[in-house]
Amino acid sequence: MSNYSTIYEAVGGVAGIKTIVQAFYPKVLKHPLLGPLFPADITPVMEKQTMFLTQFFGGPSLYSDEYGHPMMRARHMPFPITRERAEAWLGCMREALAESNLPQELQQLMIERLSGPAYHFVNQP
Repeated sequence: MSNYSTIYEAVGGVAGIKTIVQAFYPKVLKHPLLGPLFPADITPVMEKQTMFLTQFFGGPSLYSDEYGHPMMRARHMPFPITRERAEAWLGCMREALAESNLPQELQQLMIERLSGPAYHFVNQP
């Protein structure tokens, strides 16, 4: 990562983010705790996630430009998110990143950055 100023650049820009998202969501949909929370047509969710992660990891503000401030906790409040679901989400992301050609230290950094928000969205005991 030392040759890049942002995680976004280190993963290969929007193309790299899309690759991660495309590896991630099939895992989410198959997961017994997560799959039921998502719509049958996952395409719009994947598009929003690509935009959000682009912005979250230091790229252009695609999500905010399209939808306004992310307000991610508020957007996730309608869904029953437990600590177990947050951990499952991070596990699916860990698996998706493991399939990438990204350096292990970059994968770990991304999981660390995503862990804060994942647990922040917990709204159920």
